[in-house]
Amino acid sequence: MVEPRFAKILVPVDFSPCSEEAFRVACSLARLYQSELVLLHVVDTPALERFNQLGLGLPSEKAKQKKSLRHNARLNCRRLLTSDIAKGVPIVREIAEGSPFVEIARAARAERVDLVVIGSYGGQGGRVEKIFFGSTAEKVVRTAGCAVLCVPLPPALAGGQRTNKK
Repeated sequence: MVEPRFAKILVPVDFSPCSEEAFRVACSLARLYQSELVLLHVVDTPALERFNQLGLGLPSEKAKQKKSLRHNARLNCRRLLTSDIAKGVPIVREIAEGSPFVEIARAARAERVDLVVIGSYGGQGGRVEKIFFGSTAEKVVRTAGCAVLCVPLPPALAGGQRTNKK
């Protein structure tokens, strides 16, 4: 029997292709190390605030917007939890609200995880903030307090081609 080096693994997802690849990798590692997996989605409330400030949503609808985002998160989490990839892996689902990197680091500490498996970039690529403040994955690496594995999108999904270098 394999001695688990990673008894508990946290995988934050935003349901982008890259985070779903991280989920696939996390499930494989959980199977290998016989680990418990914590699936976390963070409703990005600061982004919702910016959305409303730009006039793209009504601030008076904020509670309804959050409820809708939480509902969609539960549906997407259920889709991942019932996928073939997740079969045989003990998984706990958590949904939080706040700034993603803050909530991910908080969950990593609160759950006492040994490893965070995160997509190297999420579903909101190209935001100006990333140029100045860094990506969520980069901030998690700096603040999680445990090992962090950043998973890139596979070249086949990214539109690139694999090259064999010798």
